[in-house]
Amino acid sequence: MRLPSLALLFMLIALPLTAHGAERRKVIIDDDGFSMMHVMLLKSPDVDVLGLTSVSGDLWASRAAAQELRGLELLGRSDVPVAQGATYPLVNSEALTDRWEALYGKLVWRGVWMRHWVEPTLQPAPVYRGPFDPVTDLPYGNPTTHVIGESAAQFMVRMVHRYPGEITIIACGPLTNLALAQKLDPEFAHLAKGLVYMGGSLNPHQVLQDPASADFAREFVNSPRREFNVRFDPEAASQVSRSPWRAITMVPADPSTATQMSPALIARLEAAAPARFKPWVHQLPVYWPLWDEIASAVWLDPSLVTEHDRLYIDANTQFGPGYGDTLSWSEHYQPGLGEQSADVVRSIDPERLYALMVKSLER
Repeated sequence: MRLPSLALLFMLIALPLTAHGAERRKVIIDDDGFSMMHVMLLKSPDVDVLGLTSVSGDLWASRAAAQELRGLELLGRSDVPVAQGATYPLVNSEALTDRWEALYGKLVWRGVWMRHWVEPTLQPAPVYRGPFDPVTDLPYGNPTTHVIGESAAQFMVRMVHRYPGEITIIACGPLTNLALAQKLDPEFAHLAKGLVYMGGSLNPHQVLQDPASADFAREFVNSPRREFNVRFDPEAASQVSRSPWRAITMVPADPSTATQMSPALIARLEAAAPARFKPWVHQLPVYWPLWDEIASAVWLDPSLVTEHDRLYIDANTQFGPGYGDTLSWSEHYQPGLGEQSADVVRSIDPERLYALMVKSLER
């Protein structure tokens, strides 16, 4: 029989295919750190991670990018590019947050502007750093690779033009980079296949009967609509919520209170991890809810979702007591100012989530 040409062989090798011959799903991960969410997507055989982008939130964008670079090195995936994103929110600032707290009360979590916990907690004391402090102290080693020479917003715009209608953006930090990308190119959101984001809050409540879980659930007792990712950059969240995405999946804080990075789960993950990756698993923050992991899991396997709603979503950008709160409406009740309809995840199956996390490390 006739052998295929050398050029054709190279083309076949280059195609991102699964074991069954189907083309892998393309994704860009936008986040304010490196977590098991990244690992689950990077090690999934049917996912093609085109790049990681960093944004300030829990960490400054520079430190988040360093974590992403080092995580990729430990996974042997330094072929995946990392683009550093926005250092500051569109409007919000540390000074504005100080003023807001003086008027309306203390926030449970302030991210990079956090100096201390307001009340006793099981969580370790936060470390306050500047936005341009050098990153030389990662507990699992510092990266030797570097970010690419374009911003996160520029990278995402370039990618959706290269693969129109094929890329899902999974965002698990503040939405600043996505808002900037939409401003750079009004076609950005529509050229993506869809958006999955962890952010916002509807009505979370404590599910686990554990003192550590109460540390996080207490945040929503008096402020059920306040969640950090949206509160850190409400203007970006509002703009992204009004952008013309083909599909939006919102993962609010609600399902996270039924999950926990328990010592037992960390032990399972550490046992499943490759030897060089065990130090990274060992330092995972114990007792924290699995916010980001839920977002990646429901995209990888939508059957994990046990309850969901179809709602129109926006964020409150008025500087007052509700600044950064989540706004939502059922069909027919939305103001009609550009709000987009989202599939909102209300609850998931935690045990299946844990199993998916362990399986990703066993691959």
